[in-house]
Parts: sequence; structure tokens; C-alpha cells
Amino acid sequence: MTKAELFRSLHHGGKPLVLPNAWDFGSAAMLAEAGFPAIGTTSLGVAATAGLPDGTAATRDETLALARRLGRLSIPVTVDVEGGFSTDPAEVAEFCAELVAMGIAGINLEDSRSNAELADPQAHGALIAAVKARVPELFINARTDTYWLDIDAESTLDRVLHYEKCGADGIFVPGITDPEGIRALTSALTAPLNLLFSPTGPTVAELAELGVRRISTGSLLYRAALGAAVHTAESVTHGHQLVGEIPSYATIQRLLEP
Repeated sequence: MTKAELFRSLHHGGKPLVLPNAWDFGSAAMLAEAGFPAIGTTSLGVAATAGLPDGTAATRDETLALARRLGRLSIPVTVDVEGGFSTDPAEVAEFCAELVAMGIAGINLEDSRSNAELADPQAHGALIAAVKARVPELFINARTDTYWLDIDAESTLDRVLHYEKCGADGIFVPGITDPEGIRALTSALTAPLNLLFSPTGPTVAELAELGVRRISTGSLLYRAALGAAVHTAESVTHGHQLVGEIPSYATIQRLLEP
């Protein structure tokens, strides 16, 4: 089974795929070492690491460079490509073909633009169709940001049904936490539904009961890591006891071996 085939199968198991999101090779390798069967990338983490804003199509090169490194992992990797870094279907398809050549199993392709507006669903559907035609083995997780941006939420179902029709293998609706709304989506869709985990929303078990097939951590791990780094630095400064397990230098060095 190829990594792409394995990744697809993980959406149809007995329980939802909990997908942790990495921001560099070290975080991805640590998550793989911990036993997670697949990982994704977080566009916020990738952008912040490069000192660039997220969601503005500014991180094409950084995303490609990280994908090249993550492709060497033994587990499937799905890459957040924001809106595809272009509005031209052929250009987006070629970018995704590069990812496949690097060993990447899937992508997230969102319909928000510049964190401020939603793309025309027909135009976004054309991007999905072009990618699927160019690299049919790639798992396309079509993301709509109606809830994330709080824009035109009533169009959510129409959008995701259209994206599914255009060839999306999965549907991602970050920001929705209402059980009735989630159930309405899982009932209408054939493709597996992916939601963003929210500490104040339904639990993984509750999402599973609602029919959700994939649960992403998004930027949560990256933000938690930043918080832990600052807390550790403050603890050293003020003589406080360090809390939690910290991987050794040797552990990290081992994960970086070819």
C-alpha cells in the first residue's frame, strides 16, 4: 500500500483520524515517533517560522521546501497549501504535482482569500477539478472558511456539495462546533468530514458519534509549543522547577538521521 492509499484508508477506519499538525521537520518527526499514523502541516506555523503572514499566499516556497523534507517520513503527510498560491487551475495543479513527486499524500485547499473573503465556489471548484485531473492519487481535502471567517455560513452546504462534485476526497469545515450543524453536514456528504478540534467544542468521542471522520489540531500544537518555550525560559530565569517531559538532545539528533 502506498502512503497515499494508506492515508485514504485512514479516513474510513473504525474511529476518526486524529491528525496532528507539524510546522517543521523536527515537530513532524517527533509526532511520527509518537505513533501517529499520519500528520498534516499548519500553514500558520509554516508562515510564522518564516516570519510571513498566514493565509495571504506568501509561503509558496516555504511550503514546498518543507514538503520536500517531510516526504522522507515513513508515514503519510498532508500539506496545507492555503488557497493553492494561485488562482490559475493549471498552476495549482502543477504545484500539487510537485508535492506528489516529493511523496506527499494529501493537501488542504481552502476557499478563503487573504483571510478576508471567500472565493467564488465555481472558481474554487475548478481548482479542485484541475488538481484531481492532474494527480488523481492526491487526497484533496476541500476546505470552506464560511464558519472560520464568519462569512455566508448559510452557503456552507452548497459549497461543500459542489466541491465534492468537483472531485474533493474530503471536506473540511473549520470553526463549526454546533452538533446539529455538524450532523447535517455528515448526513449530506459522501466524502469524509474533517473538523478542527476546539478545546471548547465537542470531544473527539462526541465528534465520532456525529459522523466526523477526521479531526485536525490546526495551529494548536504550534501555539502550545510557543507557550511552552516561553514558560520554560521564564522557569529557568526565575529558578522554577521545569514541568513536563523535555526530549533530550540525543533524541532529536536521532530523528534527524537520514
